[in-house]
Amino acid sequence: MQLVVARIGRAHGIKGEVTVEVRTDEPELRLGPGTVLATDPASAGPLTIATGRVHSGRLLLRFEGVHDRTGAEALRNTLLIADVDPEELPEGEDEYYDHQLIDLDVVTEDGEPVGRITEISHLPTQDLFVVERPDGTEVFVPFVEEIVTEIDLEEQRAVIDPPPGLIDDRAEVASSRDADGTGDADGTGDDA
Repeated sequence: MQLVVARIGRAHGIKGEVTVEVRTDEPELRLGPGTVLATDPASAGPLTIATGRVHSGRLLLRFEGVHDRTGAEALRNTLLIADVDPEELPEGEDEYYDHQLIDLDVVTEDGEPVGRITEISHLPTQDLFVVERPDGTEVFVPFVEEIVTEIDLEEQRAVIDPPPGLIDDRAEVASSRDADGTGDADGTGDDA
């Protein structure tokens, strides 16, 4: 099975290094020197990692055969793909690979069906489940323990405790300001 582990960013310096957007919780395992990675587009690879280092909080990689800025810049936006045994599990107890979560049924804590996970969106601050509802619409569910209360791989389901408004239109008004449409806090129509 193949997993996207990083996306190549811009060139760094003149010796062929590139910045990478890491998309794995195990960069030391997946992005170490000597690792051979498939690419998307396939024409860019396979690529073998020659060196890796962290600079100003960013991972920088250099690939065998890429020795200058021009070669590095040509790889920009290329996805790096690792071959992973489908039976392999992440090291952490509450960690999952995307392929384990795709197609899980999503239900609320009281058993109400919400939909099916079709994609995991990896954002800088958190991951999101893209959940397709039975009517074909999509809802985005933050993959945080306050909302996703249980992942049950045996039952093939994710249990959520959504805040009001996340999966339905019953959002609570958080403030009385603008609640009556007048724009003032006391509803009298004047702001004095």
